[in-house]
Amino acid sequence: MRDSAPAVAFDGVNKYFGETHVLKDVDLAVEDGAVVVIVGPSGSGKSTLLRCVNRLEEVQSGEVRIQGESITDPDVDVNRLRQRVGMVFQHFNLFPHKTALENVTLAPIRVRGLPAEQAIRRGRDLLAEVGLAEQADSYPAELSGGQQQRVAIARALAMDPSVMLFDEVTSALDPELVGEVLEVMRALADEGMTMLVVTHEMGFAREVGDRVVLMSDGRIVESAPPPEFFERPETDRAQRFLSRVR
Repeated sequence: MRDSAPAVAFDGVNKYFGETHVLKDVDLAVEDGAVVVIVGPSGSGKSTLLRCVNRLEEVQSGEVRIQGESITDPDVDVNRLRQRVGMVFQHFNLFPHKTALENVTLAPIRVRGLPAEQAIRRGRDLLAEVGLAEQADSYPAELSGGQQQRVAIARALAMDPSVMLFDEVTSALDPELVGEVLEVMRALADEGMTMLVVTHEMGFAREVGDRVVLMSDGRIVESAPPPEFFERPETDRAQRFLSRVR
């Protein structure tokens, strides 16, 4: 593993679902500490690309690397890999019978073997970080959608990942709850967390992203810093996309 290697790299990645070619020769490098925002129409391969990073989806050809280490090698320790990659989904997937704090501390205790006292202390710190210190003992049903998603973010952070993946984490929320989740994500970006974010929130992409990647039909068709992407798109496809989302 080389220190100069990108945090995440896709090299000629192809993915099929049956005969459907969903990722087509994808090349992408995400530098350490960068926020890369992936946008595009539904069905373009955005979420599938994210899921390949922690091998929730297997690629048929090409290579995915984390900090220079191939994760597509058949001999890779997938469980160890997933401890380095935090993922937050569109739906919160919290355990309904466990409190917010218990949801956050479960994996560090069971997977990493962290002593319960240490995990609880860390869990309370993370809940405070996402603005939920007072809800540590609340159950998911007692929390709003935005609060549940913030618990899910704290749960992912509890494993001390080197990379965070966000898969349309605000799309299931009521509009008035979106801002509180995006604010947590902005704070993580400010702290230097490496992030791959699939989202329809163009304001977030413009303000927080270091690079915006447009996917269409399984391919990356444009990749640029936000000012260039939004103000001077190079491809017709990007121009059409932006005309519909502005």
